[in-house]
This record gives sequence, C-alpha cells and structure tokens, in this order.
Amino acid sequence: MTKKQALPVQKNEEYIVTIEDLTHEGHGVGKVDGYPLFIPLALPGEKVKTKVVKTTKNFGFGRLMENLEPSEDRVEPPCPVYYKCGGCQLQHLSYEGQLKAKQKQVEDVLERIGKLKNVTVHPTLGMEDPWRYRNKSQVPVGIENGRVIAGFYAQRSHDIIDVNECIIQEQVSDQVMNLVKKEAEKFGITPYDEARHKGILRHVVIRYGRTSGEVMVVLVTRTKNLPHADELVEVLRDQIEGLTSVVHNINDQKTNVILGNKNRTLWGRDVIYDSIGDVRFAISARSFYQINPIQTEVLYKKALEYAQLNGDESVIDAYCGIGTISLFLAQKAKHVFGVEIVEQAIEDAKANAELNGFTNTSFKAGLAEEVIPAWHDEGNKADVIVVDPPRKGCDQALLDTILAMQPKRVVYVSCNPATLARDLRILEDGGYETKEVQPVDMFPQTSHVECVAQLVLKV
Repeated sequence: MTKKQALPVQKNEEYIVTIEDLTHEGHGVGKVDGYPLFIPLALPGEKVKTKVVKTTKNFGFGRLMENLEPSEDRVEPPCPVYYKCGGCQLQHLSYEGQLKAKQKQVEDVLERIGKLKNVTVHPTLGMEDPWRYRNKSQVPVGIENGRVIAGFYAQRSHDIIDVNECIIQEQVSDQVMNLVKKEAEKFGITPYDEARHKGILRHVVIRYGRTSGEVMVVLVTRTKNLPHADELVEVLRDQIEGLTSVVHNINDQKTNVILGNKNRTLWGRDVIYDSIGDVRFAISARSFYQINPIQTEVLYKKALEYAQLNGDESVIDAYCGIGTISLFLAQKAKHVFGVEIVEQAIEDAKANAELNGFTNTSFKAGLAEEVIPAWHDEGNKADVIVVDPPRKGCDQALLDTILAMQPKRVVYVSCNPATLARDLRILEDGGYETKEVQPVDMFPQTSHVECVAQLVLKV
C-alpha cells in the first residue's frame, strides 16, 4: 500500500508566507514548501501570517491573521459592507493595481493553459471613474428580525447582507431598493423564504439606460398576484426620476434563477432604451445587455478594430444575443449574420436592427455549430467570424466549424481568460495565429476581466 504523503501544512496551524500572485477569484497565493495556500484579502508582495482553514491534496485555504508587510497598492475599501458582501473582491487593491493584476492574469493563463508565449497582451483598458457603473441590479429580498431587508448575498452563501447603498451600481438603483424595502414593509408584502419556498417578493431588478436616463423596475414574485401593486407603482412613479417601466415577473419555481418566464407590465412601456455609441437598443426585463455601457463601447470598438472591415466583408456573429456586437459590426460590414440559441434574443436583435435602420443584417435562432455550417452550404462564406461565448467558452463543434470555414480573421470576445486560452490553442493548432489580446475592465472592484483577441489565418 502506498504511504500517504504528509502535507507541509496542518489545518488550524499558522504560517508566515509571501504572497506571489492572485487567483482568478482575487485571493492571494502564498506557498509553504511549494504547497499553495489561497488567502482572501492578501495581495502580491505582502508578507502575511495566515491560519490554514482547509487542506486538499494539492492546495489549501488560509485566513489572513496579520499583515506583516502590506503592499503599496493596498487601500482602504470605501464600502462599509465590503468584508461581508460577495459582490466585490478587489476594493482593497488600488485601481492601478487592479488593472495590472488583470493584465497579468490574462498573460499567465495564455502561457499556462494556451501554451502561447509570444502573444502581445496589452495593458488593461480601465475606467476614468471605476464606480457607479452597473446599469442593472438584481437585489434579493428577505426578512431579518421581523424587518424587510434587501441587498446582496454574503460570500459563498445565500445569506442576504442588508445594504442601503452599493457604490458600484447606479444611484437610482439604491433609491429603488430602499423604497421597495420601505413600501413592502408598509403594505405587508412578505419577502420570499428560500428554504421554505414561501412568501411573495423574491427580487427587485432595476435596469437603467445611461444615455436615455430611463428606469425599469422589475418586481419578481413567487405568486401570480402582487398585493398592493397599484399603490407600489404610484409610489415609484412619484419618487423615482426617469421611471419608464414597472414590470411584474412571476417565478414560482424553487430555483436560484432570478427571473421567471411570465411578465406583465404594470405601468409604462415594455422596454427602456439605451445607446452604445451610435447604436440604439430596446431592453426588456429579460434582455441580455452588458452591465457596464461605458466599457462596452470600449470593448466593441476594439472588436470592430480587430475585425478590420472595409465594407465588403461578410461577417458571422456567433452567440449574438440581442444583436449588440452585430449592429456595431453592421456599421462597417457588407452583411452581418447573427446566430443565438435563445429565440427571444433573436427577436430582440431583429427589432434592434429595425430600430436603427440596418438592412444588412440577418438573424437566426439555433445552435451556432448547426446554423453556421448551413449558412456556409448556402454560399454565405464568412470573411470574419466574431464569437462572444458564455464563460464555458466555445463548443468544440463551433471551433471545428470555424476551422472548416477558414475565415480570414476571427475576433474572440471572452469573459473568461481560462477558456479563451484553451480555445485559442485549438484555433492556433488549426491554422490561426493569435496576433494580440486586449483586456478590458468591464467590472472594476471585482476579479473579473473581459478580453478581445484577434486571430488571423496563416497563409
């Protein structure tokens, strides 16, 4: 029998380590005899005392007990609930430090996972003001000591941290959140109890059009009826500037999914409007729309730059959503074909194309790896393919399709550097060269980073 190898650390023991790096979750990484410890709130360059709270065969987790040599990039988080809330991970790191850390994260995974050693990764494009950027808030509602509370989940739990202000979301979201708390308590609208699947009000979703100033409030309930709906709408209309739409969404399922499938508009329009650059979008309660419109324009302009369009190209946009990137590309392309598995998103994309007067777009609902080959068989040969997949990255079938079609350029927009690196490796092995990667800070104060990569077909 093989003797179990002893770990160099023991649970509940304390060790002094130097932090070498940050994980993709924003935890500091220190090592004891080569054994990695992941330590929340520790920063690269710091010497810390840590208590081991969990061990596995290959790594462990520590708690920061004492900071012996703080980093020059360490700052005091301005949010009073930062150490409880799970929404932000990097408020204790200066913004300049955040941008550098995100660039390094991308460089590291490209080399470690993608085996790409000579790809240029540019400095992360950040915001002039990295606060109050979120145009959408999804606020769970609960009860504590007989009071209605609303806020955000604590780290790694569904315990609600009651907050009155979130400094990364638009101020109107704070106003709506606090008003709904107050009125729900006044009218006796009971919060949802997740454990017992009882109660009425589950979430309040607030959407804001930065360029239009329009506000949509979505009240998500477990029940088909929302008690005192008329009174609640009246209060919202009276006190929320820019209110354009109040929607009742019904989610009667025992699930972590926030929105149900049934909407009814209680007051106002079914949509609000916002613009990214010169393109206008209609946004419904269920529409996917980027959270940070300022950085979305930065990201999409970079994608457009990497596409190198001169007006003669046929472009395919896989995972097109409601057509946000497609319509940006349509400004410079001969024709853009968009595909998306969600049928409602395709209907929204068609409506947004009509809203902006684009006649050089086509949208189809279905699997990209099925629809795109069909287009190819019909003679629609793509000069450029743009992909913006979910965090899991591109399906292998789609990557195979891209390699079979051999467009001149591929523009890969990614919200997960790890799966980006994996997919770039596959495309490189299939005949493409990754020319450059541009990280964009879509979510300041968090550990997330968005990227856009340009690939060209080798001659």
